[in-house]
Amino acid sequence: MTTNEIEEFDLIIVGAGIVGCTAAKAFGKDGRRVLLLERDLSEPDRIVGELLQPGGMDALKTLGLEDCVEGIDGIPCYGYGVIRGDELVEIPYPILPATEKQAMGKSFHHGRLIQKLRKSASCAENVTVKEVTVNELIRDEDKVIGVVAQSKLNEEFKFYAPLTIVCDGIFSKFRKDFTSKTPDVKSYFVGFILTDCQLPLPNHGHVILAKPSPILMYQISTHETRVLVDVPGKLPSISNGDLKNYLKDTVAPQLPETIRIKFLEAIETERLRSMPNGFLPPSLNQTEGMIVLGDAMNIRHPLTGGGMTVAFKDVILLQELLSKEIVPSFTDTNVISYQLKTFHWKRKNYCTAINVLAMSLYRLFAANGNLDLEVLQRGCFAYFQLGGECINGPVGLLSGLIQRPFTLIYHFFAVAFYAIYIQTKKNGWSGAHHSFIMFFTVLYTACVTILPYLLSEIKY
Repeated sequence: MTTNEIEEFDLIIVGAGIVGCTAAKAFGKDGRRVLLLERDLSEPDRIVGELLQPGGMDALKTLGLEDCVEGIDGIPCYGYGVIRGDELVEIPYPILPATEKQAMGKSFHHGRLIQKLRKSASCAENVTVKEVTVNELIRDEDKVIGVVAQSKLNEEFKFYAPLTIVCDGIFSKFRKDFTSKTPDVKSYFVGFILTDCQLPLPNHGHVILAKPSPILMYQISTHETRVLVDVPGKLPSISNGDLKNYLKDTVAPQLPETIRIKFLEAIETERLRSMPNGFLPPSLNQTEGMIVLGDAMNIRHPLTGGGMTVAFKDVILLQELLSKEIVPSFTDTNVISYQLKTFHWKRKNYCTAINVLAMSLYRLFAANGNLDLEVLQRGCFAYFQLGGECINGPVGLLSGLIQRPFTLIYHFFAVAFYAIYIQTKKNGWSGAHHSFIMFFTVLYTACVTILPYLLSEIKY
């Protein structure tokens, strides 16, 4: 192994994914000398990160990167369809007052978006991109001052900068240098492609309320539809056929007939891949010279597709707080430390509602035999069927256009009380004693579903 000459920059970014590319362009545009490092610059092939909500589209436009969702055979998305048994309810994105047009998201192949973002970052002023694997952080006592990296030719490099942003994803190797928290894996997504599948609502994402947990479907190109089957607990073995049998015997019978045929065909022809779905509450950056962003720092269940929206908004906020007007030099660790505390709390204005909605909604949709959660799930579906504000508020939160946690709390408990009302009406007078007990058990279940996630947001 040979060691090449030392290179110095204002900012090193580890990971050229969603966060890394946008941060490189944002800070490079601000006049910082940025080094963006990525282990593999070939097009990634992932099964998540393929639907950008309207709030994320707005953030991408703010970053000057809106052209990156063009020319990748992406599909406009105008809302969701939720299917429960034989019933379907449409949940359209809201009409934007400023334009009087319906809000729009976009779905696409994740790798195609990444390659457009990488191209934009590499063409940006003051940004250098290198394909190397970062193996360790260089420290001066407790402060991070650079990284040690290795090329595919086994060459070792040392890069130095007063500030390093680590955004190496859900499987981050450097998270342990930042926090003792680890992702709490709730389930796994099994993903594959359906070819030329006609969904009930074109240009909409679809959530199927199956047992034991939900299924997502959305078109990601002209001829391809992504299906993501949530599998709670331990993932059945792929190699011995257990997973394929689970999809055939447990999942397929619950799908609408028009989708089921394509689903069964794809199980036999497509490669089945999986990704863990977990929860990692955000932590305060306290390591001098280092910032952790993206899924390395904060993870929520991808059910609601809010991850990229949070990521883009994080970059916008961080660049504002660390702009040259506020922090002329990244060597000023005291100012940076103060600004990172501000970042930690200000980001809650937009990430709290997205994080808590994703986790609490997943718990409702994956009731998995819990009678009280099943009452809440039925109530949630019936609440959507009411239309009007019962759709506008929840979908505003889902889309990232409404960022008020109190709006989430209001609608969540409105669902809980509506669910109790529906079940009480169904029980009738003969079941009044059951309804009386249910009032307390369902309300308690609602509280323990949402409150722990809300509390995690106000901690360090």
